[in-house]
Amino acid sequence: MVNWPNTLLFMLLPLLLISTGIAEAATKEPFRQAPRAINALQQGQAAQSRGNISQAIRLYCVAASTGNPEGYYRIGRLLAPRNPKLANGYLSMAMRLGNQQAARYYNSRVGNVPMGDNCGAGVSGGGGYFAVPTTPFNLDAYLARQSPAKRKLANQLRQAANRHDIDPRLVLAIAIAESNLEAGAISPKNAQGVMQLIPATQVRFGVTRPFDPEQNIRGAMAYLKWLHRRFDGDWVLMSAAYNAGEKSVDQYGGIPPYAETQQYVRKVLYFAGKDPAPNQVSSRTIRPPAHR
Repeated sequence: MVNWPNTLLFMLLPLLLISTGIAEAATKEPFRQAPRAINALQQGQAAQSRGNISQAIRLYCVAASTGNPEGYYRIGRLLAPRNPKLANGYLSMAMRLGNQQAARYYNSRVGNVPMGDNCGAGVSGGGGYFAVPTTPFNLDAYLARQSPAKRKLANQLRQAANRHDIDPRLVLAIAIAESNLEAGAISPKNAQGVMQLIPATQVRFGVTRPFDPEQNIRGAMAYLKWLHRRFDGDWVLMSAAYNAGEKSVDQYGGIPPYAETQQYVRKVLYFAGKDPAPNQVSSRTIRPPAHR
């Protein structure tokens, strides 16, 4: 004899489970990726495919700054073979934000180190220590390897530098250190464009379209011209101020004691063809400003 109540329940159970799953899915708010994060992830993937790992990490940091778990996950994957403990820090954050793939790459045997507040810190080329290579930087050879779009930007930068009586080597060095000549670059601090102008600097020098290379370069040249006058053409102090702001340089009487700024100055001077020793950068001081 068939037990119809039990049979009907058995037959209806899959339908009940499916409908329950649909109801649960409807009540869950899906993770919405911000357009800025999506753009940064796409740019980061392009940089990674070109082998520019430091640029990829900077872009993935932009995505991570919006709370996007994919940004943290991709940074962790890139760091895993280079710095497993730091990679674990990013992977654990990705897991906390709901990225399930991150658990597959978390190396429980090595533990982790805190990421800190500055995404990308501790990564060579992304905020970590920049050791000046033993061989000089060949700017012309470097530019010859770049895409036509980047070579065009380099020519625009040279011409603008000459018009403003600023050494083109310094201008190109800053552009390479800031964005690697990427007109659409965005930093975790929302610096934008080829010369990575923050919104306050854009307002200060009349830049309304930061991703328009011509406007971005014009604003950066105005700022560098101002810094050139302010620091008597001193490349060390100009680059330090470009990174940390002239007020910080004034406050500390020289290069601020920020690891990021000190590494930035080393990179700029190296790309510009000047190779200071690390202790020369960290101990550099200036006389009190003659004018404000």
